[in-house]
Amino acid sequence: MEHWIAAWQNIPAHLKPYLFEIGGFQLRWYGLMYLAAFTCTYLLVMRRIRQQHIPFTAEMIQDYFVWAILGVILGGRLGYVFFYNLGYYLQHPLEILLPFEFKDGMRFVGISGMSFHGGVIAVLIATVVFCRKRGIDFWRFADLFASAIPLGYTFGRIGNFLNGELYGRATDVPWGMVFPLDPFRLLRHPSQLYEALFEGFFLFAFLSIIRKRITFTGAIFALFIIGYGLVRFFIEFFREPDAQLGFVFGPFSMGQVLCLIMMVAGGAIYAVRRRHFEKG
Repeated sequence: MEHWIAAWQNIPAHLKPYLFEIGGFQLRWYGLMYLAAFTCTYLLVMRRIRQQHIPFTAEMIQDYFVWAILGVILGGRLGYVFFYNLGYYLQHPLEILLPFEFKDGMRFVGISGMSFHGGVIAVLIATVVFCRKRGIDFWRFADLFASAIPLGYTFGRIGNFLNGELYGRATDVPWGMVFPLDPFRLLRHPSQLYEALFEGFFLFAFLSIIRKRITFTGAIFALFIIGYGLVRFFIEFFREPDAQLGFVFGPFSMGQVLCLIMMVAGGAIYAVRRRHFEKG
């Protein structure tokens, strides 16, 4: 048994953040997980459109995905800059969107640091604009995607795990792991896997079940916002806070503060949409 526990705890040491490398180019797992997430979400949305006879065309969904992908990438990056490391990037503005480090010359390092909450804000703005331009019911459109996004999000967290980043706090539980990027080489919670399971798969399963019982538009979207915020808030207790920030409000991390705001916003949306439905 001890042999199996030791093997489990050292899995991250045997993982590489890339699939293969040619010269200075690396095909990284994290990028592939983004691709898998978008593909999974697209296929699931198209399947539900066919099954439920929703009047959205494949061309419309494909067009929207261009908007959504740009929102995720730009919003996620800018969200990380503003929420998690603003001081650094005010001094190094070129590193916000360029994959280079400009300390002592120029060195390719890739773009590291994405914020889920920043991505959500940007995608919401893009979705509102897209729906207005196309004359689409925003709430129905948002419900359709909100019920599919968590399954795609699972891949993003698996990408974090393969990168060995965003690991959890130190622990003594037997399923803890040692991550090579941890300078202290402590046994830590594999919080990326917790998030993949609960923020991803279980939230997807919950929304898939409850969406058949919902009677007003906007409810699934609101429950997604509340559900993600709630699950992420508790998982953050097992996740190591960002080193440059630490705890920002008592025992709470920046992620938890943003999740509290998310839950309040989701609750307000649900209440407003339900009241609108009841008034007919």
